[in-house]
Amino acid sequence: MPTPCPFNPELGRLLAAAPPELTATLTLETLSGLSSVHSEPSQTYAEFIGGRDIRVTDYTILGYQGAGIRITIFCRSNRELTAKAPAFYFIHGGGMVMGHRLLGADFLLPYVEEFDGVFASVEYRVAPKYPYPVPVEDSYAGLVWLSTQGEKLGFDPEKIMIVGASAGAGIAAGVTLLARDRDGPRIAWQLLASPMLDDRDTTLSSRQYENHGVWDANSNRTGWSAYLGDRLGGPDVPIYAAPARAVDSELGLVNLPHTYLDVGSADVFRDEIVAYASGIWAVGGKADLHVWAGGFHAFDMWVTPRLTREALAARHNWVRRMVGQDPVFQAFEAE
Repeated sequence: MPTPCPFNPELGRLLAAAPPELTATLTLETLSGLSSVHSEPSQTYAEFIGGRDIRVTDYTILGYQGAGIRITIFCRSNRELTAKAPAFYFIHGGGMVMGHRLLGADFLLPYVEEFDGVFASVEYRVAPKYPYPVPVEDSYAGLVWLSTQGEKLGFDPEKIMIVGASAGAGIAAGVTLLARDRDGPRIAWQLLASPMLDDRDTTLSSRQYENHGVWDANSNRTGWSAYLGDRLGGPDVPIYAAPARAVDSELGLVNLPHTYLDVGSADVFRDEIVAYASGIWAVGGKADLHVWAGGFHAFDMWVTPRLTREALAARHNWVRRMVGQDPVFQAFEAE
């Protein structure tokens, strides 16, 4: 097995002291128990918001094939409706097989405050009970719904940023490809945090983290297998299921919004993410790529280490630049 990149020392110490299940390999046998534990929020909305002056509203909308799914909207309590505000559409992680709409979403709360934005998080259905295409189609349905709510919720439908983490970032990339190929809704930007993009398991970083780190290659195969079933690794996996396959497709990664990708060097997804950024650049697209030395998968959820703080700050600065807000005067720049 190739030598893995070492963990950042501060992150490594935290990981060594963490519960062993954090680095345990996910199997089809352990999946059911973990999914039931990690698919419902452990926090109330008040705990999640943490004293911020933010209002929360739940909506039930129609997902794939007419099923009801939930979208939760966060915005400042006393905001004035504005046609210039951005919207952030979040798709949570969880390996395609677990998770909930609050998981890993707290980094968006400062966007609500600083940019006076609307933050929407979708509760898509997960595999193996709901394999592809349900998760990506549920998430696309949520985007379609959100794109029609600009006047009601107070944001510019031309300023929607799709945001995802881990498997949710992979789904977000798939939703962006669907929106491109279905002629809408328009996505202005996509922010993909350590996206799960490739079911084929052929990269160097996959071999480096076969049995090592957070969400190792064996866990990854379990997640993809639950999502794709017998199609896993085969020739007929759609680009909307595994967006890395779009790199070598007829269209490639043309006509995508300006994209932000970040990942740790000690992440099983590292090389597929670098290849995805390269695929965007290969067709003249815009992509910002950050590879953080020593970061393991989802290290950005460990809020105290310096590396996490620097990674989140870089992400936040990119968002500020994209949505066009002047960081000094706290106002949107002239169009």
